[in-house]
Amino acid sequence: MDRKTAVVTGASRGIGRACAIKLAQRGMNVVVNYNKSEKKALEVIDIIREFGVEAIAVKADISINKEVVGLFSQAMKHFGRVDILVNNVGIVEDSFIMMLSEDSLNRSMDINIKSYFYCCKQAALKMFKNKKGCIVNISSVSSRKALAGQSVYSATKGAINSMTAVLAKELSQFGICVNSIAPGFINTDMISSLSEDKKKEYLDMIPLGRFGEAEEVAELVSFLCEGRGSYITGQTFVIDGGLSI
Repeated sequence: MDRKTAVVTGASRGIGRACAIKLAQRGMNVVVNYNKSEKKALEVIDIIREFGVEAIAVKADISINKEVVGLFSQAMKHFGRVDILVNNVGIVEDSFIMMLSEDSLNRSMDINIKSYFYCCKQAALKMFKNKKGCIVNISSVSSRKALAGQSVYSATKGAINSMTAVLAKELSQFGICVNSIAPGFINTDMISSLSEDKKKEYLDMIPLGRFGEAEEVAELVSFLCEGRGSYITGQTFVIDGGLSI
């Protein structure tokens, strides 16, 4: 009954999947949000239950506010509480400014910015009565380092960092900590789909000479959510192998 409950968006794969599993390993119940791949979400559920905690998979397009409300309603119905939110969903649609389409811009704004606001609002509404909670927004090193073709992506992730700092001030009175994590090149589906030449190009940019692992990002998320990071709020943590220095 005393287990914390974490809502992790985009938890069927990549960084979200790693975060959901890591928080389960730390003894938390988990709401696994997904939008398209139910099969992968259920695979995550099976892994999570091996740690003796509970988990549910909830389909929701979090760029739509009504579906976000439904996501958190299901979390409350099943677990009776929401203690942690890991805002992880995002898209990358690289385009030079002269080739940028309105549709691509709108998709990025809806998914990379609006969804974070929608989820933060619902999480805060569920957390403030208990006077405690933790929100971690997954940003990107692109918010700090200029990469050609990523003007929109960088803008959206920079907005997440700024939003994080403001929400940390707003929600501190309710004991809710809000931080963001800005990963660099992480070994997920996006990296595996690149050509070998492109991988080498990116590796040459990273001082540590390797891509990060989703589990390394999840470890930092876990630190912030477990209580060990309870005096940290409003910060953006870069985890990029030195890419941004």
